[in-house]
Amino acid sequence: MTQVTVYSTGPTCQRCRLTCQRLDALGIRYDLVDIHDEHNAAVRRFLVDELGYREAPIVQVGDSRWAGFRPDLIDGVARWLGIS
Repeated sequence: MTQVTVYSTGPTCQRCRLTCQRLDALGIRYDLVDIHDEHNAAVRRFLVDELGYREAPIVQVGDSRWAGFRPDLIDGVARWLGIS
């Protein structure tokens, strides 16, 4: 199965919470990574400095990524996975 990862800026991020709620509602399993956690500093540097993301969450599905709360793309992932 394709791996889905949500890179979040923590529990106060409204768009991050909405993204996770949408994934949960559709039954899409994902890993949640808090990029403000010091243990994830290298990941944060890569996403921000190397890839240029400035908005959270960053959602990665396989080799594709997007930033922000995008229910349209989440629904597309569900269709692609055959969930909805």
